Amino acid sequence: MSLWYSEKAPDFETKNSKSVLHPFTVMGYKGHTLNLYQGCHHRCGYCYATYVWSPEFYDKIYAKSNAPEILENQLKAWKSKAIEPVMISSATDAYQPAELKFELTRKCVKVLQRYGIPYYVFTKSTLISRDMELHKQYKDNCFVVWSITTCSESIRRIIEPGTPPAFAMFEVIKKFSDSGIRCAINIDPIIPLVTDSPNDIETILDNGLKAGVQYVFGSTLRLRADIWERMKIIFELLGIEKNNRVKEYIRLYHFIEPLRQSYNLTVDKYYSNTILENLREAATSRGMSFGFPHLIGKSMQLKTKKLHSDAKKSQPTLMDFI
Repeated sequence: MSLWYSEKAPDFETKNSKSVLHPFTVMGYKGHTLNLYQGCHHRCGYCYATYVWSPEFYDKIYAKSNAPEILENQLKAWKSKAIEPVMISSATDAYQPAELKFELTRKCVKVLQRYGIPYYVFTKSTLISRDMELHKQYKDNCFVVWSITTCSESIRRIIEPGTPPAFAMFEVIKKFSDSGIRCAINIDPIIPLVTDSPNDIETILDNGLKAGVQYVFGSTLRLRADIWERMKIIFELLGIEKNNRVKEYIRLYHFIEPLRQSYNLTVDKYYSNTILENLREAATSRGMSFGFPHLIGKSMQLKTKKLHSDAKKSQPTLMDFI
């Protein structure tokens, strides 16, 4: 289990970055990504952000301590009048425990709000509740996207031992949606033969519906050599007959062992299309919208007290588009 699981808390270190805002595309939508930490406390065995360039991903968290200043400088020097939405974070959780110490997400969100930039926050942490009022004041131009993989505690403790239980996340989601903050659920990854049953997915949807979630989307597990090695350990820990599951994965992902380091594999298209179509039908039957919620790029304008009221009159908000 040393590949991803440890009872020891990760170490925190600080580092400086030359830039923090980078182009990014997700679900066909273009935007920018803002990753304020390198490494993640959640220790998800399926994590895509673990690779050769970040060998200590689970055990050492780097905080980009100069991120708020660098973000401000990048926005001041922005050459275009418009900017696409910012996604916080694409490779690590914006509200992992390190945020309690460094408060980089809170500081950078304040910068984005000052410039009138739409943003998404991607998280599976309940720590975001600390900043509910901050996001509430900007609710027309932001989304909080909750990554929920399973409602099964026995599975969660093995595949993502550093995350809070799903019921705790749904309690926070309910508070956010009740306050008017728009929330989405991303079921990602949907793990073949582990979390892909109709009951697994519909339990997430039912709890999301009760919590006021209006948008749902998802994606199936992608395989890479390091993820595959962790998945084989996960099969054993879950008490799943390993040899049969290995054969099924070889069939679903069309590979032979050993899986090469450079390979990034997607699951069989028929399987993926079936799973996602079932998710779409289950979501829409509950009155939920299926698909990535689209924020609209905005013209940048520094929101001083003098400009704030004019900006609200002249700039369209997310509410104009959904």
